[in-house]
Amino acid sequence: MASLICGSVAYDTIMTFEGRFREHILPDQIHMLNVSFLVPGMRREFGGCAGNIAYSLKLLGGDPIVMATVGIDAEPYLQYLRALDITTEHIRTLPDTFTAQAMITTDLENNQITAFHPGAMNQSQLSHVQDALKGPNPPSLGIVAPDSREGMLHHARQFAEAGVPFIFDLGQAMPLFQGEDLRQFVELASYVTVNDYEAQVLLSRTGWSAADIAGRVRAYIVTHGERGASIFADERQYNIPAVQPDRIVDPTGCGDAFRGGLLYGIEQGLDWETTGRLASLMGSIKIAHQGPQNHRLTREQIGERFESAFGYRYA
Repeated sequence: MASLICGSVAYDTIMTFEGRFREHILPDQIHMLNVSFLVPGMRREFGGCAGNIAYSLKLLGGDPIVMATVGIDAEPYLQYLRALDITTEHIRTLPDTFTAQAMITTDLENNQITAFHPGAMNQSQLSHVQDALKGPNPPSLGIVAPDSREGMLHHARQFAEAGVPFIFDLGQAMPLFQGEDLRQFVELASYVTVNDYEAQVLLSRTGWSAADIAGRVRAYIVTHGERGASIFADERQYNIPAVQPDRIVDPTGCGDAFRGGLLYGIEQGLDWETTGRLASLMGSIKIAHQGPQNHRLTREQIGERFESAFGYRYA
């Protein structure tokens, strides 16, 4: 069973400033700010919500199909995905653009200054869900993850028109949408997943309650970080415990790892408690590794971790 993952494919360039921003940015001079930071430490990670979700879903044995738009610098990322046996057939390369890129500088106090260039992601509406449905392995499940505004709206409508159930994942795209758009997403989606802050924004902008949203979808999933998650489905609430990580290294991509677990659980027809627990475990595994796609456990190792945490096998 394949899942179509619509969202961003991006490079994350992460730099380390061996000082403190507050010692160089003067509050009374920000109207004429002109600073430069020496960053001796730098790494480049493969990222973007679609890439991150596909990575964790593949670890679990799923069959992700990534739909995204990238630029002329994307070939290293495409080769990397192919090496993981993740198809790049529906990743469109656009001329005269760069792949979306986040450039993040972190100081010694873990403060961050980030510049994000959307690049080719701005034209993600050029890709069509229907194209993936014509292939030899058509997806029977999907997710609309953070992407361009027009891309997310188009893909949600296309999933609904094709009768393919999908998850709506608001995430970092939250500033792009107001009440009417968000109500439309919920009405079209089969599942909605947000973190607890996004949940409050979603409720405020739609004017709906959590019960209203849960009543419109098969499941409404809210993550609470170290407090686990809540799944509202089947006219009840499932309280999903968090899994204690081996260590806390980097939260970047934890939500995407969680969503990879969600997709796998739904694909496999697992019950909601098991699906939520598997998603929680994937987030816990990710947070113990630097970068969004550097957790490299095998499917068997994930199964052992799940049994150790919950006392039974999920498969």
